[in-house]
Amino acid sequence: MIQQFFQSFNLFSENEIHHLLVFFEERKLSKNDLFVKEGEKCKEIAFIQSGVFRSYYTSDEGKDSTYCFRFPNDLMASYSSFISDKPSIENMQAISEATLLVIKKEKIQKLVSENPKWNEFLRMIAEQEYLELEKRFFQLQRDDATQRYAFLIENQPDYIQKIPLQYLSSYLGITQRHLSRIRKEISF
Repeated sequence: MIQQFFQSFNLFSENEIHHLLVFFEERKLSKNDLFVKEGEKCKEIAFIQSGVFRSYYTSDEGKDSTYCFRFPNDLMASYSSFISDKPSIENMQAISEATLLVIKKEKIQKLVSENPKWNEFLRMIAEQEYLELEKRFFQLQRDDATQRYAFLIENQPDYIQKIPLQYLSSYLGITQRHLSRIRKEISF
């Protein structure tokens, strides 16, 4: 899976991909384990082989709000913490058993110093993150909860059933009761 991910960028040769894969370490997380914890610096990036993750922040009142889900074949990191070297303001939690391939920041810096294609790759990832953030922003401004839920079903039909209702309703900005009504309206 990870080889295909890197091949999809049409940037690296087979040998370059093989070389970079040795820098990744496999890590297994149990359900509810955190990959990134609020208040700690993010010093690694993960490629999700299996499992589903949610990103959330906690309000001053102690309420957590889910704003993002990550699925297999996605990269995952607290991006702002990773690039700024400041503590994360978010948590990234496994909501199922998960297997990750993790690469540490210093290994990425080593790869960048050895091969300028890594700078191009990192730029492409930053652009993807920006586009995803913009899409989410416009969804929240333009689409209602039913449209946002339909988008999730359309793009992640295999995983949507694995996400607990409280996280889905938080992500959609609605109550669990409202989500139950939407689910009845939309069939899989």
